[in-house]
Amino acid sequence: MSKRDLKKYLNTLNKEQLEEQLIDLYERFNQVKTYYNFVFNPKEEKLIGECKAKISNEYFPTGKRKKPKMRRSVAQKFIKHFITIGVDPVLIADVMLFNLEIAQTFSSEKPIKQEAFYKSMFNSYKQSIEFIIQNGILNDFKPRLLKIYAETQHQDWLNQYDFEMAIEMMD
Repeated sequence: MSKRDLKKYLNTLNKEQLEEQLIDLYERFNQVKTYYNFVFNPKEEKLIGECKAKISNEYFPTGKRKKPKMRRSVAQKFIKHFITIGVDPVLIADVMLFNLEIAQTFSSEKPIKQEAFYKSMFNSYKQSIEFIIQNGILNDFKPRLLKIYAETQHQDWLNQYDFEMAIEMMD
């Protein structure tokens, strides 16, 4: 069904029928419920705090698990979810950079040999720059981006030159 057909269909419904359909969608689909819960009660700071705690736990686990998992996918799922529900781009960019910063903190303490880690972090860095530029918030985050780049050089990351090329996207 196209958007146009959907609009035609919705125009044929009265207010009560529309309400019934929305309530049905809310009850059937978790994504709809999550969206409306966020729209009417956007506790963005709480969401961001929980997200950062989970990302941090990937590198510095607490509780029973002692070995870090270092999964980039955890942060990526949060970022995608935040974009979908409409979280403020400044907060999303903060999470993107936090993910890189916590990974660098970890790698400064325990050198990482897996090339996939560095490739993954570069992809996150590049996506962060693109997101920040698209949302017009580069001036707010340029110092952090440059600090992350400088840390790749300080730690002598395998792909530090890729990070250098990504920096040029900001100019």
